[in-house]
Parts: sequence; C-alpha cells; structure tokens
Amino acid sequence: MWDHTKVTRAALVSGAAEGGTELNAFDNALLAAGIGDVNLVKVSSILPPHVAFADAAPELPRGAFVPVVYAERSSTTPGETIAVAVGAGRAPDGFGVVMEASGRTAAEAEAEVRAKIEEAFRVRSLELTDVRITAAEHRVERCGCVVAACVFF
Repeated sequence: MWDHTKVTRAALVSGAAEGGTELNAFDNALLAAGIGDVNLVKVSSILPPHVAFADAAPELPRGAFVPVVYAERSSTTPGETIAVAVGAGRAPDGFGVVMEASGRTAAEAEAEVRAKIEEAFRVRSLELTDVRITAAEHRVERCGCVVAACVFF
C-alpha cells in the first residue's frame, strides 16, 4: 500500500482543459495533468534533499492523499490566454525550493518562476545548480483552467 509519509520522489506535471464550470474545468485540468483522481494536500515550497525527480508521476491509488505544490488559474473570458508554471530549484546537496506563478503566457509564467527560485536561493545564500519547470497555457473557449504541480510520492 502507498504510504505518503515515505515520500522519496517528485514529478512536475501540468494540464489544461475546458469545463462547464470553473470547478469542472479545474477538475478536468487535473485529469489532463494525471492527478485528477487523488486528493491534493497543498504543502509549502520546500524540496527535501532526499527526494529524487521522476520524469512523470506514477499511477497513484485513487483517492490517495498526495502532497503537492500547485498553481491554478481559471477564466470564463472567451479568447483569453491563461498560463501557470511550477518549478523546482536545487542546491548541490539536493535541498531545494518549489515556486509557482501565473501569467498570460507559459513563457511569462516560467520566467516568473525562475526569478522566484533565484531569489529564494539568494536569500538563503545557496548555490543554485538545477532548475526544472513545467507550465500549462490555454486559450479559453468558454470556461478554461490551467494547472501546474510538483507532486510528491
């Protein structure tokens, strides 16, 4: 059985979707990101040194409680472009931070996340050796949502 207290890996995931309501769009974006059938437990933005990155989140047990840092943005304005990004930065010893941002484009959100990671390392007087970022961008048709997350498992 999966045990959330023994987190050893993390993955960056993202998704975008439309829905009949903003909540349904959010749910659909979570499904598109591969994390729609679990309970997301929002945690602060610290990446433990022992946690390794995986290319993707595994199929987690439906209904599991999963630690996550995420950003989401929804809109009901047709034609509007919405975007979010989540990124993780690491020091040489593996310690890191996870930051999130939203913007009008994925490139804008990614740039903001990178700047936040750099500041977090600067104020901690840490060397930044690795940065990973994922982003989602969506042009709203009727009711859209974008999600980006760092999922711990």
